[in-house]
Amino acid sequence: MRRVTTSEETPATRRTVLCGAALAALGLTATACGGGGDSGSSSETGSAGESKGTTDKPVELGDAEAVPVGGAKLYAEQKLLVSQPKKGDFKGFSAVCTHQGSTLNEIDGEVAVCPLHGSRFQVDSGKVAEGPATKALPSVPVKVENGKLLAG
Repeated sequence: MRRVTTSEETPATRRTVLCGAALAALGLTATACGGGGDSGSSSETGSAGESKGTTDKPVELGDAEAVPVGGAKLYAEQKLLVSQPKKGDFKGFSAVCTHQGSTLNEIDGEVAVCPLHGSRFQVDSGKVAEGPATKALPSVPVKVENGKLLAG
């Protein structure tokens, strides 16, 4: 597997947007995602009252070619992990560690790594490769349209 990393910092409110998109795709309400592991003071609405917690529209991640075949890419801003185990077969997962909610920040071969306590997740399945996390990363639907990756 090819190693791809990112070190971009992301605002806490992006998690709410991602959770809303994933839950909308599953037909659930955004309130089920509310508390999470964040200790920040993120809000479901902006200063003008616009909703940030749900979206009916998939999130565009960019060119599908950015995800290497046999590898993976972290999308830090969207808190997503996308892998391509075989050409044209994309798998998406939340990049939020299921242990304490930190964002994964590195891909090391076939695993994505959490910087907080070292949990490692298989990039092709989201399953825990090494704890302390005990739950797999939630999957997020990913598809390709016109050469662009869309999540949610």
